[in-house]
Amino acid sequence: MPMVRHFDHLARIYDHFAGRPNLTVLRDLLGLPIRGWMLDDGGGTGRASYPFLSEVGRIVVVDASFPMLRAARRKDRLLAVKSLAEGLPFSDKCFERILVVDAFHHFHDARRSIGELSRVLKQGGRLVIEEPDLRRRAVKAVALAERLLLMKSRFFLPLSILRMLKEGGLSARLAASDRFRVWIVADKAHSDSPTKPVES
Repeated sequence: MPMVRHFDHLARIYDHFAGRPNLTVLRDLLGLPIRGWMLDDGGGTGRASYPFLSEVGRIVVVDASFPMLRAARRKDRLLAVKSLAEGLPFSDKCFERILVVDAFHHFHDARRSIGELSRVLKQGGRLVIEEPDLRRRAVKAVALAERLLLMKSRFFLPLSILRMLKEGGLSARLAASDRFRVWIVADKAHSDSPTKPVES
């Protein structure tokens, strides 16, 4: 698929090209440290999750691009698995934390992907999504550029992501934002806890 080939070509320089994520915000929203495993879905080279290696039990990076995963495997103790977000090859309720950084707009089917994320997330677990904020002009320009480059990206407004998360059985809130990004936190209730409504 065209989108995957773009990232195949970027794999060698991606960590430098993409820059470093806001680790302080991510650490706080993920509620680290934890003993359980963390999934970095659409994680590419593992650039966003690797800094937290010592704060979780284990990290699994999932991506659709072999070259990106090869770069992830060069990072010590990262597990790298080739898969689409719509069909994760993991058992139910096996991850305590899930991280999706700058990848949600690349998933082919957003609702199916959220269903899979909810399925593999443990009860009481947490999903953190960092996405470009489509309400910003700069992000709208990026979205147009990716469309022209045939990357098949589909950007969503934050409220739309929140609604999809609720439909997937998760409580969700817009936790933070800056001039370009939003951070959304989604929690999976324990079996005896009611699901909280979406907070906008």
